[in-house]
Amino acid sequence: MKSPFPGMDPYIESSGLWGDFHNDLVIEIKHALSRVAPERYFVRSGERLYHVFVESRGKRKHPLVPDVRITTRTNDKKPRKKSGSVAVAEPSAPGDPMVLRAFHSEEHRETFVEIYEDDPELRLVTTIEVLSPSNKHPGTEGWIQYHNKRQSALLGGVHLVEIDLLRGGRRPLMVDPWPDSPYTLLVGRADEQLHCRVWQAYFDRPLPVIPIPLTNPDADIMLDLQPLIDTIYDMSRYGRAIDYDKPLKPPLRGAEATWVKAQLGDWQKSR
Repeated sequence: MKSPFPGMDPYIESSGLWGDFHNDLVIEIKHALSRVAPERYFVRSGERLYHVFVESRGKRKHPLVPDVRITTRTNDKKPRKKSGSVAVAEPSAPGDPMVLRAFHSEEHRETFVEIYEDDPELRLVTTIEVLSPSNKHPGTEGWIQYHNKRQSALLGGVHLVEIDLLRGGRRPLMVDPWPDSPYTLLVGRADEQLHCRVWQAYFDRPLPVIPIPLTNPDADIMLDLQPLIDTIYDMSRYGRAIDYDKPLKPPLRGAEATWVKAQLGDWQKSR
């Protein structure tokens, strides 16, 4: 089944399918590049692992700072309340146990693609990142780890390809403002001194084909993301899993919302 959107389907993000889609897209990119890369290049997938501490009620905490303060009664006086959201855990009577909320850690794994050159020795040439939601939320461990890697690539002689197919969150930091488009595809060449090229991407038209830089004098590999996304949509049967009657998150407004409503109406009539 084909997606109702000729470009990126925004309902993949909105319907809780992003983790599945992200992993499949990384694999599809790896296979697409492996088929056409010159013999001395190796295309590999990598994984970034980190833990986020979570309260028992499911609220993510970063950094890990307990929000329970233990007090005891002194001379039968009630402890003073402090401003803020600090909870006080006290025994109801001497000898009774106190109830404390526990933290547990959530493991996050983010995959990416890397291209290595094996001439004369193995060397990282290009790193390709498909952004995850955690990469776009400032202050989180995912944001910090990704931005450290991003800076290392841009300043360390490695080409960076950044594929942002998420409408939610905040885009990575840049000196100049990002374009006003739902999605962006960025290529930062190691020899262009932090001057990155950015393609705008939408859901009402196919995604642009972008270059994947290699080592000079080898020509760029051209990566066409749209057929990869269409294949994932079809093979994963997202057309049956997604409820297109539910409102989008983040919501659309204006001309974009009008276009999506009309597009979905035509698509449902044609099914």
